[in-house]
Amino acid sequence: MNYDSSSSSSASEFFNYMVQDYIEWSQSVDVEQQQEEEIVPRTRKYVHREREEAHERLFHDYFSNEPLYPENIFRRTFCMHKHVFLRIVEGVIIKDDEFFTRKPGATGRMGASALQKCTEAIRMLANGSSFDAINEYLKIASSNARECLLHFVEGVVARFGPEYLRKANANGIERLVHEGKRRGFPGMMGSINFMHWNWKYGPQGWKGMYQG
Repeated sequence: MNYDSSSSSSASEFFNYMVQDYIEWSQSVDVEQQQEEEIVPRTRKYVHREREEAHERLFHDYFSNEPLYPENIFRRTFCMHKHVFLRIVEGVIIKDDEFFTRKPGATGRMGASALQKCTEAIRMLANGSSFDAINEYLKIASSNARECLLHFVEGVVARFGPEYLRKANANGIERLVHEGKRRGFPGMMGSINFMHWNWKYGPQGWKGMYQG
């Protein structure tokens, strides 16, 4: 299709007019926003999270000498026994003492405890939940929950990797087969042939993934 020079020139002028009009409009908007900021300066919204109370509640619910929730509920909630959980917490604190040690922030208020941070990470891994799934209970922001998960995973790999993430050897295989036999699965070591058994303590989001 052919275009004459007059039509091309008019289209170019119209485009330049649109660009100039947009620039003038954008500048006027910037001026209005600047004037509004001078009248009402922007302030960062502060959310007061009761982290100390959340730690006390978590400790009373699960980790005190007489916890509110018994061992069977703890295992269903965290998908592991309490002594396993405490061993993991102790291990990641040793490997990343700077992050998991409770210390005051810039405002002088104490931050989240190691129990809160590890609970946040383990609940996300165990249940496949999002960063803000239990924020109202632990009083940890989503951005901090993401950091908890990252440091927790790195700490677990650094502390327990040489023992539990190494390549299988004869002694380890024999121990796993013996443990499977003791639990009623003779000759089994991670076989998917037993995936028809009832799903009880695993993450609900994974239920049925290996069935059918």
